[in-house]
Parts: sequence; structure tokens; C-alpha cells
Amino acid sequence: MKSVLMIGFGAIGRHVARLLHPEISSGRVTLTALVRDVDKHAEHRDLGAELIQIESPEDPRWTALKADAVVECAGVPAARSYGPAVVAAGLPFVLASVGALADRPTRQALLAGPGDLHVTNGAIGGLDVLEAAAQAQALEMVSITTAKAPSGLIQPWMPAEEVRRLEGLTPEDGALTIFTGTPAEAIVKFPANVNITVALAWATRGLGVEASTDDELMEAALDRTRVEIRADPRQEDSHHEITATGPAGDFAFSISSTPSPENPATSGLTALSVTRTLRACLEGLGRG
Repeated sequence: MKSVLMIGFGAIGRHVARLLHPEISSGRVTLTALVRDVDKHAEHRDLGAELIQIESPEDPRWTALKADAVVECAGVPAARSYGPAVVAAGLPFVLASVGALADRPTRQALLAGPGDLHVTNGAIGGLDVLEAAAQAQALEMVSITTAKAPSGLIQPWMPAEEVRRLEGLTPEDGALTIFTGTPAEAIVKFPANVNITVALAWATRGLGVEASTDDELMEAALDRTRVEIRADPRQEDSHHEITATGPAGDFAFSISSTPSPENPATSGLTALSVTRTLRACLEGLGRG
């Protein structure tokens, strides 16, 4: 039996719990989820997870918890708060909020070990092909264009005029580009929408044999990867266009992901990717 500690039990975490039903129901995996308010999750107790209320990594109950692996499903701030401590304790850490890797001190801490970092692909696929090309130093240009419904892209920092413009978009207006830049810039402005851009940079960083090399390669990949975000009133699902070119060839991927059954604002592919990564992590522990 393997014990899994889950940080967060929102839409992604609950979806992962549902996907882990075969392992949980058979007794092969026990799942404990950390939440800030247990009462808010009372209706989800039937998903097979034990819920524990913990406010922060400074909570004494956090240090007393034991697990074979830890999976983060709570957003970039939680990944930054809990991740380094998990890795420093020597535990494998499955990272869903890949945007945390855009912050260099956090990235360096997550790569420092002795625990292993397992980075999920999030809501996009095809990254294994690009990763292989990047490790052979055969990629020169990488870009991603993400299109979402305007309502899902409105941010607290936006001026009222910008918000009104997004809310007033009609299908006849077509897509409106609201951001161009790098993944590191995108994750600051759209923290809940563009983890996939950082995942793309991570996959195409190249081959790093040491933590310091991985860090440098990721920094370069964050600068190289180009991001465009479009508000498209015709878009019901999230849509991503990935292109890459180099000596390995020309690559283009088009992905439209359906919403999570737990939350229509979240891509269902994210939980699928997290679950696959967690299963691979647990399988590796079993072989060890």
C-alpha cells in the first residue's frame, strides 16, 4: 500500500481522486488531502480521501504527516509554499501548477533534492516529441497560442475599460489578442490560465544532467518560448496551438480540451495528466 498526500482538494484534486478510485477502492493507495476548511469540502467526503485542515507549511500537523508521495493540486502559491519543503524532506513531489517553475528561487529549490520532482504536462500533449528534439539540441523556435472564452481571462489587475471590452466581445468580433510575451510574464498576469506555457518551456529546455544545468536550461527556455493569449467568444473549450521548428523538423500541435467535470473553468486534461504522472511516480517507488 502506498500513501499519497494531496495539497488542495479543488476541482483538479477531486477529479484526480475520482480517477484514482481503482487504487483507492482496492486498498493499494490511501489518499489524504490537505485543505484550509474541512467543512467546505464535506460534500466530497465520498471520494475516498481523508481530509485534514492545515493552513500552511508552518502548521505542526504538516510536519507530522507521513506519505510515500506528495501531489500538488492547489495552484502556484501553494506549490511555492509546500513544494521546496517536500523535496527537501526527500519525498517525490508531483507538480500540477507548473507555473511555479517560472520563479527561479522556487525552481532551484524544487530541483535541489533529495526528493524527485515530477512535472506534469497539464492540458497539452505531444510534449514527448518536442522533449526528444530539445534534448538533441534540435529545436530553435517554440511558441504557443492559447484561446479561451473572454470571461475566463478577466483578471483583477485589468482596468475597467479592458474588462468591459472583454465582456462585450461577440462571436462576430472574432478573437482578440490580449497578451504576447514569455511564459514567465504570462504566468504573472494569468496565474490560473497558462501553466501550460511554462510546461512547454520545461519540456523543451533540453537535457540537464544536474540541477544547476536544468535551472539554466529552463531559464533560457522561458526566454525563448513565445506566448500569445487570445480572448475568443466563439471558444467554448480551451484551445492551444503549439509550433516548434529546428534541425529536427517543423512541428505543429492543435489541442482543444474539454472542461473538468468538477469545474467547467478548468481543463479536464489537467487532472488526467496529474493522475498519469502520479501513477508513474508510485510505480517507480514500487520497483525501488
